[in-house]
Amino acid sequence: MSDTERLFPDNAGLDRAAELLRSGELVAFPTETVYGLGGNATDDRAVGGIFAAKGRPSFNPLIVHVPDIDAALAIAEFDVGAERLADAFWPGALTLVLPLRAEAGIAPLVTAGLPTIALRVPDHPVARALLQRAGCPVAAPSANPSGRISPTTADHVLAGLGGRIAAVLDGGACPVGVESTIVGTYPQPTLLRPGGLPAEAIEACLGAPLAAHGGGISAPGQMASHYAPDSPIRLNVTDARPGERLLGFGPMESDLNLSPSGDLTEAAANLFRHLHALDATAAPIAVAPIPEHGLGRAINDRLRRAAAPRD
Repeated sequence: MSDTERLFPDNAGLDRAAELLRSGELVAFPTETVYGLGGNATDDRAVGGIFAAKGRPSFNPLIVHVPDIDAALAIAEFDVGAERLADAFWPGALTLVLPLRAEAGIAPLVTAGLPTIALRVPDHPVARALLQRAGCPVAAPSANPSGRISPTTADHVLAGLGGRIAAVLDGGACPVGVESTIVGTYPQPTLLRPGGLPAEAIEACLGAPLAAHGGGISAPGQMASHYAPDSPIRLNVTDARPGERLLGFGPMESDLNLSPSGDLTEAAANLFRHLHALDATAAPIAVAPIPEHGLGRAINDRLRRAAAPRD
């Protein structure tokens, strides 16, 4: 493939990106969570290209992005709980895993052979404008080589996938900074992956606690080793060893700090950007403790997977 185009979110850039998606090419684009690597979810060749560009294992399903709930209803079967969550949190950082409609025309690789599909309506003006113009459901995992640090800027995308994809639509930095929360609603509401929407908000909406995921790959982002830098990571420490770089949280001395004030929203937005920066130093990374509530659950999930033994 020739060099990856950098497009900008004006009319010309959006039209070009939509044209590329309709023709089966891959386009990275910003969402409020991270940059996604988009391909037409009804095009077998495009979906296969996503797996090839990322080096992603074929048993790991993809999230399909659509512009509105009507488009989602044409693809999946919604129960009462799913409808309630979609009404409350779409557009937003919530992905719902729902039974796939047989007539939806989704490429089989998208669901990795599962009878369910992961759907999201993103809350980012560039993403929504692109989805409207493309006129097709867009499968879009994070726009990075499989298992590596997720991208929150167009430069991150180009560093990992430059030359492997047709274009990146540069919409600046992603404001949330961690991937969407994934919930399955059948047979009971279950947290499949913590993310940019706190689980507490979902439980408040449903009026019931979310069940814990029972194991196995039933949604994206569940592999044990994921989001990983090249450098090794040591978690829940307050002092770096000689040669380590310390990623701090709260008021403390550190090489980089997710949030000096201890704000979890700020910490989530900075997580992958700071990991990219520390990884560029080629030094081992030590990470301060992060509270295990709200967005801290998503941050800790990403850090645990980043620190897990590599395959």
